[in-house]
Amino acid sequence: MKKKLILESGEVFHGEGFGAELETAGEVVFNTGMTGYQELISDPSYCGQIVCMTYPLIGNYGINRDDYESIEPAIKGLIVKELCDLPSNFRTQITLDELFKKKSLSGISGIDTRRLTRILRNSGVVKGKIVNADADEAAVATELKETNFPTNQVEEVSTKTPYANPNRGFKVVLVDFGAKLGIIRELSQRNCDIIVVSQDTTAEEILLMNPDGIMLSNGPGDPEDVPHALDMIRGLLGKVPIFGICLGHQLIGLACGAKTFKLKFGHRGGNHPVLDLAKNTVAITSQNHGYAVDQESLKGTDLIETHIALNDRTNEGLKHKIHPCFSVQYHPEASPGPEDANYLFDEFIQLMEDFKK
Repeated sequence: MKKKLILESGEVFHGEGFGAELETAGEVVFNTGMTGYQELISDPSYCGQIVCMTYPLIGNYGINRDDYESIEPAIKGLIVKELCDLPSNFRTQITLDELFKKKSLSGISGIDTRRLTRILRNSGVVKGKIVNADADEAAVATELKETNFPTNQVEEVSTKTPYANPNRGFKVVLVDFGAKLGIIRELSQRNCDIIVVSQDTTAEEILLMNPDGIMLSNGPGDPEDVPHALDMIRGLLGKVPIFGICLGHQLIGLACGAKTFKLKFGHRGGNHPVLDLAKNTVAITSQNHGYAVDQESLKGTDLIETHIALNDRTNEGLKHKIHPCFSVQYHPEASPGPEDANYLFDEFIQLMEDFKK
């Protein structure tokens, strides 16, 4: 099944299709992870995006029942150099191609992913479309230039109704902007009694649940497309401890008066070094985001910068000067990636303990 990837700039990549026989369009981004493609495919933060894997061989350990980060993938498509059709791993249940067929997802293999990654690094993320081999290239490129993709990704991936993950420890309300299951897993391992609520839940509704802490999850898209969340965060500050991850981190920044901006090509992969400014220690982190908090805009706010990315010196962590609230841009739950920053969940537990006293 011959297919091609066409970018809005007119660049064309010819390859072999896999998964469902569908044409699909989205924002083309790249991920530098060597493993973790199953978690990546099922990460809601990739909603609306076509992901190019920089590691050349993908699919070599198949798909298993345990490594999903959501029940239904939100990714638009996958681009790989070489697709493995015969995975070898004791946990393998189906192949990557079979998963894509079952979930009606489209992928393309056999293209020069190094060349594509260079284009994205030089020009920034672009719109692209995986199409059939006979598609009119000029017409598709023009169509992409004129297309404005939806900006309601958070609404699309967030739970529509609250649900509980019961336990006997601290009661934590997890606001689902596109939460990965890894966050629930880490909180559960610390005996947290979790209530997952929709992205449009108000502060008043959350406080009625009498939580010990609030977790603001990761999620897709531009944080400025979720303005209602800012009122919710402001209504919770000082009343209950808050921990934000990724999009949750950016929303805390906006709610406290800072600004955000779009990175040229984002941070996506499991090998990003982050410096803890207070401890002077470095953690290798898992990241997946296209926006960041503007460090200059922190001046005059009640936020303190706690972490920075060593690759480009952008902001990676915040702490409130007055209220029990902190956040990080990266993923301490990893999934996939290193678990160097896993201790932040313990710090959240300690914050709730201290606040209760």
